[in-house]
Amino acid sequence: NFTNSNVPYTNLTYHKAGNKINGEERFKSYFSVNANKRLAFGFNIDYLYGRGYYQNQSTSNFNAGIFASYIGNKYQMQAVYNNFIMKMNENGGIQDDRYITRPEDMAEGKKEYESTTIPVNLEQTANKNKDFYVYLTHRYRLGFTRETTTVEDAKTPGIAAANDSVPLPKDTIITEEFVPVTSFIHTIKVERARHKFSSAKETEGQYPNAYFDEVASRDSTTAFSVKNVFGLALLEGFNKYAKAGLTAYISHKFSRYELMDTLSRTRFDEQEIFVGGELAKRQGKTLHYNVNGEIGIMDKALGQFRVNADLDLNFRLWKDTVNFYARGYVSNTLPSFYMRHYHSNHYYWDNENMNKEFRTRVEGELNIDRWKTNLRAGVENIKNYTYFNQSAMPAQESGNIQVLSATLKQDFRLGILHLDNEVTWQKSSNETVLPLPQLSLYHNLYLLAKIAKKVLTVQLGADVRYFTKYNAPAYTPAIQQFHLQPEDDQVKIGGYPIINVYANLQLKRTRLFAMMYHVNQGMGNSNYFLSPHYPINPRLFKIGVSWNFYD
Repeated sequence: NFTNSNVPYTNLTYHKAGNKINGEERFKSYFSVNANKRLAFGFNIDYLYGRGYYQNQSTSNFNAGIFASYIGNKYQMQAVYNNFIMKMNENGGIQDDRYITRPEDMAEGKKEYESTTIPVNLEQTANKNKDFYVYLTHRYRLGFTRETTTVEDAKTPGIAAANDSVPLPKDTIITEEFVPVTSFIHTIKVERARHKFSSAKETEGQYPNAYFDEVASRDSTTAFSVKNVFGLALLEGFNKYAKAGLTAYISHKFSRYELMDTLSRTRFDEQEIFVGGELAKRQGKTLHYNVNGEIGIMDKALGQFRVNADLDLNFRLWKDTVNFYARGYVSNTLPSFYMRHYHSNHYYWDNENMNKEFRTRVEGELNIDRWKTNLRAGVENIKNYTYFNQSAMPAQESGNIQVLSATLKQDFRLGILHLDNEVTWQKSSNETVLPLPQLSLYHNLYLLAKIAKKVLTVQLGADVRYFTKYNAPAYTPAIQQFHLQPEDDQVKIGGYPIINVYANLQLKRTRLFAMMYHVNQGMGNSNYFLSPHYPINPRLFKIGVSWNFYD
């Protein structure tokens, strides 16, 4: 998304949670300005620093980028540069879940432990990810100019519009507009990503293997890629017979990966060439559709294909507008490079003969705005599903796995009282390989009103999130990935509501917000985990402010 505005736009946002010892802070800024009607540019910054409510858990995330766009009749361009840095201290989870679920068994005469004093599994361990990309898409459009004639009533002084006996004079306005017919398109993306895992203090038997060093780890890998796409588009709507747009394109991607090895670094080069096309109808009010497909023709892309189709139908039902959406896709794709190759101190694999993953999905959605109702349901089939097994190593399930899912969103309103609801049901045919919570709930009850001569908007409420128990994937810091839980360490998470109480105040360009997060801590069941052995934060107070400037 690119901003295009006749006045400069700036947003400054600041969040704060908890205290200075173990809380977190976040600062965000966004700026955009237009040099003229066609050329715009700006930047964004997002910095988050969390000290951590558990030992060895501090996190720093930094994202900054600049962007520009030029939207002319014939030439159009959008470009962006983004840079990401994420640093995470890793604690490996707490040593015993009972510090959370049954603190009376662990307290040694105390009521309970403070979160910052609960023993954890790792120290002096960290992951760091650095990524940047440059993205440019531009096109040149060929077409013709046509005249548009409009006839309007002239605003003549002294003539009464209500007097039918006096004819009003007419103004004829002739304007010219550019009608594009064909576009020549080029897109390029250059990206480099680096990952480092360091562990200065490791104990014997902590990992099953040590390929380079038995007492410390200094793992690293780099990925670099350049992708170009060239396309030719016949545009929709340039005459009455052009009911849809048609695009053909070819893409080439070069990727280079560097992995650790015993004496030096190992380099892998891969190339992919795809040819594809798109048929799309985006104009009009009743029916829109989009069909996009591509097939690989060289090197790693050979035998791969993807087809996506979307349709939306909009029609009147009594006094309502009903939206019906249908979506589907079929794909046959090679598992990602790092599922096929990875070299590190404790995890090392080269799976050159992995099979392609074949997926099909169909989905339908019904939306009725006036009733505040949205219903979505779908079914997906996956063959050769690729995942990390109980040993945190890549594996494939040769059989078929089906996933059924349905989501209902239903909002209610009575005066200033609102209740927003979202319920998701899902079922996996193979819970061992692809575990899912069968039911996920979100409810938000709040008061929303305008006061102080309707210049102050006030929202006061509480929300709750809940999902049923299941064997959620475990997390291994050494590969920074989630995987199936080990056989000797099976634990179910879920069955615990997370309740927040909040307030939002909007005064003209400024918004103030406050929240008491996890307000139900210590009430009833205390199984507050989102991943095995990684409890969520205890109860804490959050506050923030956001300013918008239009000058």
